[in-house]
Amino acid sequence: MNRLIILPVLVPLTTALIMLLLPRRIAVHRLLGVLSTLLLSVVSVILLNSVLSGGILSLQAGGWAAPFGITMVVDTFSCIMLAMASLIGLTTAIYSIGSVDEKQEHNFYHPLIQLLLMGINGAFLTGDIFNLYVWFEVMLISSFVLLVLEGKPEQFEGAIKYVTLNLLSSAIFLAAVGILYGMAGTLNMADLAMRLPMLEHRELLSVAAVLFLITFGIKAAVFPLFFWLPASYHTPHVAVSAIFAGLLTKVGVYAIIRFFTTIFTLESTPFIHHILLWVSAFTMVTGVLGAVAQYDLRKLLSFHIISQIGYMIFAIAIQSPLAIAGGLLFIVHNIAAKTNLFYLSGIIRLLSGSWNLRQIGGLYATYPLLGLLFLVPALALAGIPPLSGFWAKLTVIQAGLEAQQWLAVSVALMVSILTLYSMIKIWNEAFLKDNPLSGDEGQRGREYHGLSAGKKIALIAPAIILAMFTIVSGLWFEPFFILAKGASLELLDAGIYSKAVTGGIP
Repeated sequence: MNRLIILPVLVPLTTALIMLLLPRRIAVHRLLGVLSTLLLSVVSVILLNSVLSGGILSLQAGGWAAPFGITMVVDTFSCIMLAMASLIGLTTAIYSIGSVDEKQEHNFYHPLIQLLLMGINGAFLTGDIFNLYVWFEVMLISSFVLLVLEGKPEQFEGAIKYVTLNLLSSAIFLAAVGILYGMAGTLNMADLAMRLPMLEHRELLSVAAVLFLITFGIKAAVFPLFFWLPASYHTPHVAVSAIFAGLLTKVGVYAIIRFFTTIFTLESTPFIHHILLWVSAFTMVTGVLGAVAQYDLRKLLSFHIISQIGYMIFAIAIQSPLAIAGGLLFIVHNIAAKTNLFYLSGIIRLLSGSWNLRQIGGLYATYPLLGLLFLVPALALAGIPPLSGFWAKLTVIQAGLEAQQWLAVSVALMVSILTLYSMIKIWNEAFLKDNPLSGDEGQRGREYHGLSAGKKIALIAPAIILAMFTIVSGLWFEPFFILAKGASLELLDAGIYSKAVTGGIP
């Protein structure tokens, strides 16, 4: 069973290589994209079931025992992230069939998506800090090419900002890796968890912790390191924006959770958690205020990515079992809801011909199903019961109240109200108000109506799948909470992780 750990990396890599060997067979690319992500979904479920029944699994490359070889590890947390990455990969592969034109497909769109998934899955699986850096670079390269695939000037502008800051992040990461390796003589996460409490020079350890926090903070788009995201995420094709919104920043959040529970614990670096508390509040506020001020649909949704990251950071800062469980639930909910909103924004643009909410209107009268599908992730994002976002937000806020973090809880509640306001703004502008371009009815929806029936199904099916996930995970909340609570207890006991990888031998 341990050998299955390599499959979430091997499957997308193999799929990408086959696609590159068949550059002109676009229909094959589409089919392989769907089949690959379906297989990833099956593998992630098998791995999750194995971890729940038998504990954490690890794989040592080349037979070299940890910490000397390359280690890959799956615990409950990484299994949850793998499952969500597979779900978003599958829905994006389907959505791309209906939305991505053949010119982009001939420019290797589908292999790039597979390589992006390989990097994301590798980051979730690695048990070694240097290999985490490698997977970050795989993600950076593939995401950069996807950003500029259409060759538009605004895409190059956004990509330059995106890559420049992420390269800076990589440099800081390497500096932190050098400091940590010089102190501990190892980069294996499980080995570090055992060695760090015994190290001297605690002030140098604190420097390394701060550098890692900056690195992952950039990738997660937390305050004040978020400005690259709203400058770039609205520029690529909407399918690319959707997978970026759902997964890329969550890899940064994953790394923060992994590092500041497994390696840098609350006892070893307590000041980090005070920093995270303030960062979470400012991230929530700046993100939602940016969203409220926007009328460009994708820019508005991009700012909401930032504000929702704030809730996840708030949960990490509290670091109680309930808080971490709430943070994991929030990640799962947000991945589905945010990706779905970007899918739906693409359909809205096809029907209206614009991203500007002032130039859109009257869609509910003509397309009521689209309006209802939009309401599901929009209300979930705002935390309206009984959808998934309500339970995730309630759990995080309850943990905040138990920790007596009154100010941060007040900020979280205020941001929820502003989130609801901005979602209502989209609903009123795009669906309820009359079409402001009433004299141009003949042009409206021409792109959408020119699509084949199969492509229209490919556009709407992912939105339905993710809406059902949001509803089901809200109505049947208990199994998701039990899973998240088990993952949180596992995360907060670094000894479990270390023993599973090294056998408890330092």
